[in-house]
Amino acid sequence: MDEMALQQKHQEVVMTTQNALQGQEQETVAGDEGVQLLYSLSKEELVRIITDDAKNWLAHDGVWFQSLERKFGMEVAVDIDTDAWRLFTVIEAKRIMERLGLKPGGGIPALVECLKHRFYARLNLQQCIEVTQTRAVFRMIDCRVQSARKRKGLPDHPCKSVGVVEYSGFASTIDPRIQTKCLACPPDEHPEEFWCAWEFTLKP
Repeated sequence: MDEMALQQKHQEVVMTTQNALQGQEQETVAGDEGVQLLYSLSKEELVRIITDDAKNWLAHDGVWFQSLERKFGMEVAVDIDTDAWRLFTVIEAKRIMERLGLKPGGGIPALVECLKHRFYARLNLQQCIEVTQTRAVFRMIDCRVQSARKRKGLPDHPCKSVGVVEYSGFASTIDPRIQTKCLACPPDEHPEEFWCAWEFTLKP
């Protein structure tokens, strides 16, 4: 799927969502008031809920990791966290593709689009540069976790081993032909312009 077709598909998803939120009758299920109340909210209120939910997800990820670290030490905590991310990143990628109506094999354009819909995209500042049909570089300009550690005077969290599993698993779920290379990620040295950077390449 080329970039123009991908953008058109994205617009269709947006329009479908907007139509659903503009008073169309929704099938109700007893006890689903948590979902039903969303239909009466404004776009601004929905955006706030989405970002708050993403913050809650990240907070849970953080306290879960800290609990592991306290009980078993950093090495074991990172090992278990890596296993969890190996599973979660595939789940997240598949749900994003389903939401956007995409099938595996969409190449770099599909990956670039799907990266915009991750939980992290609601929390951090990120960008894709040097984008072609066969290659893209993804950079995390501001990372909520790392920036908080920096403000507290703490060293960078060494997340590279988890990141390799996370980003390669996400990309290969979008398209098995995509290979992932880490350009920089803590504990690696990195410039002030970004916290981590990843290169995605489409192989024949």
